[in-house]
Amino acid sequence: MSQFVNLIIISALISFFNVAVAFWPAPLQDFCVADPTSKARGNGELACKNPALVQANDFFFSGLLSPGNTTNPYGASVIPVTVATLPGLNTLGISLARSLQVGFVTSNPNYNHFNKTLQVGDVFVVPVGLVHYQFNAGSENTVVIAALNSESPGIIAFPNSIFGAKPDIGSDYLAKTFQLDKCIVEELLAKF
Repeated sequence: MSQFVNLIIISALISFFNVAVAFWPAPLQDFCVADPTSKARGNGELACKNPALVQANDFFFSGLLSPGNTTNPYGASVIPVTVATLPGLNTLGISLARSLQVGFVTSNPNYNHFNKTLQVGDVFVVPVGLVHYQFNAGSENTVVIAALNSESPGIIAFPNSIFGAKPDIGSDYLAKTFQLDKCIVEELLAKF
């Protein structure tokens, strides 16, 4: 009987001290660009800009190559790149050479396209979970530093995942979905 009572007491203590932390990993919105002009605060943070007023420049910074003010006790200048996205930063592209075209598309229903051509020292931020791209828009090689929000972010190449799926996604379905002629869909399927 005493062992049974001890077991109940130990179980109760474990239950009492056991803490579960949960969160929903998917953001409730595509992004939150802080609105420094708003007097509203949420959890001590700035309110988000109206998404209809957001522009590509809200995800862009130019000036990493500009020397900072180092006349301080530390003799250093730091340029913090802070992004208020939910739940966090997806990609941070920093161009080290000219003409890197970057952009992303917001989710349903608006599918807004934000894009920018980066020059040396420019930064562009992509909110987490959005379809995005980057490509060399110039004739010379481009070097980019990208910071990701995951130890294993992976990549989903949409053409490969749609037209290279095994077993194939039916060409009738793909033709209807992409509003293409079935012959064109079958040509695409043959390439993958």
